[in-house]
Amino acid sequence: MFPFLKKKKKSGGDTTVEAQDIINEAGEASGEEEEVHTELSLHPSWNVPTEEQYVLRFFNNELPPLKPNQVSLSGISLTKEIDGVMVTAFVRHSLPHSIQIGRVPLLLLREDGTILARKEFDLRELGELPPKTSRPWRFLFGRETLRAEEIPAEGWKLAFELKPKHRLDLDPTWEEVLPEAEKEALRRIVDELGAPKENEVNFFGLQAAMNDGGLRVTVLVRNGSHKTVCLEQLPLEVEDAAGDVVARGSFKLDRLEIKANTTKPWTFIFPPAVVQKDDPDLSSWKLNVIRG
Repeated sequence: MFPFLKKKKKSGGDTTVEAQDIINEAGEASGEEEEVHTELSLHPSWNVPTEEQYVLRFFNNELPPLKPNQVSLSGISLTKEIDGVMVTAFVRHSLPHSIQIGRVPLLLLREDGTILARKEFDLRELGELPPKTSRPWRFLFGRETLRAEEIPAEGWKLAFELKPKHRLDLDPTWEEVLPEAEKEALRRIVDELGAPKENEVNFFGLQAAMNDGGLRVTVLVRNGSHKTVCLEQLPLEVEDAAGDVVARGSFKLDRLEIKANTTKPWTFIFPPAVVQKDDPDLSSWKLNVIRG
């Protein structure tokens, strides 16, 4: 099952994160910084020969202890396959109860932190991890996920890609003119809304008002992707509380940049020529992107 284990040489490094960053729970508070040594736990469906179990247990016992409430990835081996790179690693945790990990993006890194590959894995396949255990698992990074031509067999590590906190990003023109109190109010709104879904870009309405026969709306453009999104042209419409279309128009945005995992406020002004309802009920409203 693990022919490379006969070499009895571990070739990958270790990375550790706080459990709350992976499984959305803070863990139990501990007044001590005790060390946690994880016990080997094999997936129930794996039939591992006794000799290989011995080697896996040896590797596991050589790993550095964890602190309370941590999750760790410890690389065992990397082999090149026809369709990509197969990485074998221990998934360890120090929580005093069983845990299950969901879908998470993982990074294959050089020792200096350079990204060699990135892929999202569904770690529910790992099953439930008993308290304070270490479970070996295989991760296939397909060719399409590789970001380097040469992948080293040693001197690498596997890591969770932790998504930074979703934050407000103001355009320079807004940064200059907005009072600090209004900036802080926007930051609070962004914090309260939280992050959009993975890879989702959406709009949250802030203000809408008729202005000299036209319609002025200010929205938050929210990017839940790990990549910067550039908006060039947007066909938009606004509906009022009655569900009626108030205005419909297309906006050229000159590559409006919404950075990864950020929210940017923006104002759209619909001129009178595209306003379809003169006296809308704007007590509630929504902005729609016109599809097709």
